[in-house]
Amino acid sequence: MDNSDVTLERMRTFVRVAERGSLSAVAREFGVGQSTVTRHLRELEEAVGVPLLSRTTRRVTLTDEGSRYYANGVQILRLVEQAGDEARGKRGAPAGMIRISCTAAFGVLHVSRRIFAFQDRYPDIGIDLSLTDERVDLVREGVDIALRLGPLTDSSMKLRSLGQSRRLLVAAPAYLAARGRPVAPQDLSAHEGIRMSNVAGSDTLALKGPNDERHVVPFGGRFRVDHGLAAREALIAGRGIAPAHRWLVDDLLAAGRLEAILPDYSLPGTPLSMLIVPERAGIARVRLLVDFLVEQAGGIPGIERVQPER
Repeated sequence: MDNSDVTLERMRTFVRVAERGSLSAVAREFGVGQSTVTRHLRELEEAVGVPLLSRTTRRVTLTDEGSRYYANGVQILRLVEQAGDEARGKRGAPAGMIRISCTAAFGVLHVSRRIFAFQDRYPDIGIDLSLTDERVDLVREGVDIALRLGPLTDSSMKLRSLGQSRRLLVAAPAYLAARGRPVAPQDLSAHEGIRMSNVAGSDTLALKGPNDERHVVPFGGRFRVDHGLAAREALIAGRGIAPAHRWLVDDLLAAGRLEAILPDYSLPGTPLSMLIVPERAGIARVRLLVDFLVEQAGGIPGIERVQPER
């Protein structure tokens, strides 16, 4: 073989194996047998004349030559995709697949319907929406965009701030009728709390009073959960009080199924951010979706807009 046998298909397979570290995972992603992935890698290594990957029974790692080839391969594949976008752009019809990772409850209640509207506007763009509260490795999982709540530490991604997510204390009318309504922050310690087990520090609440005074109170309860939709169900069932994102409970408040408590006291907001893989940011369809989601964020209950970052 020679360099004429370096096909985009083989290069794409190699890049994804390098990112995921698993032949079987890439085979599942591409919908092919693992033997096909193995063959693509072997043929690519034969074409370039050097080993690109080191394989053991447990893991796949890049050789020094493979690391250099991977960096160049990513850039080549990005340029090929951008060239295709520009060619299709002449027809005004952006196309292709975008992979999104999003906080689960937020995705179900608000992001999915906005993606439907985006696809109605751009019918040739496919969306693969992954709903998880875990902080996934975007490059490794092949994700283009991630919507995340909370502070971020991944400085290698492009960041767009979508705003602050307001939170408030809520409970069902039946719970308040049975247990009484708190009138001061210290009253919360005598109530059942619905807490998120995947949120650090959920055993205390920090509230700011009407005169900007700060109150830190213990917050306990018999029910802890790691999914926002389950916390929502617990609230509806009258299992206790919870500090909830406005977007999680706005419809329930409007219908009278939940009530706000201690309305003169506020909870800290939570940042809502969009992370974009830098190598994907220049792809036309990705840019379209990024701009669309930034535009749509202001219509989500409880999301307070911030000055867009450029």
